[in-house]
Amino acid sequence: MSQKKIMDLDCCDDTCIHENLLNIVREKLPDEDILYDLAELFKVFGDSSRIRILYVLFESEVCVCDLAEALGMTQSAVSHQLKILKTNRLVKARREGKSVFYSLADDHVRSILGQGAEHVTED
Repeated sequence: MSQKKIMDLDCCDDTCIHENLLNIVREKLPDEDILYDLAELFKVFGDSSRIRILYVLFESEVCVCDLAEALGMTQSAVSHQLKILKTNRLVKARREGKSVFYSLADDHVRSILGQGAEHVTED
C-alpha cells in the first residue's frame, strides 16, 4: 500500500467532532496516574529474558540458581531481571536457608501473559 493510501486511511477527510461519543469516552477513560502505571507495567513485559523467567515460574517455584541454569543465564543477570519483576509485583520471593525461591505473585501474571500469547499467535 502506498504512503498516501495509508495516510488516507488514518485521517478523516473533514474535521467533525462527535461530542456525544467524546463525552462517553472522557467519562470512561482512567485517570492519568493509572494510565501511566499501566504503561510502566507493560514496559516490564518488553524484555524477553523477563518473559522467559515468568514462563519458568508458571511451572514451579524455583531458586535463582535453577532459573539461571534453566535459561542459560548468569545468576547475576537473572537476579537483575528478578529485581525488576519483583519491584513491579509480578513475582514474590522467599528465603529458605541460603537459597532464595521465586514464584509468580498472583494469577494475574499468568492471565496477562496467556492473553498476550493468544493475541500474538492468532491468525
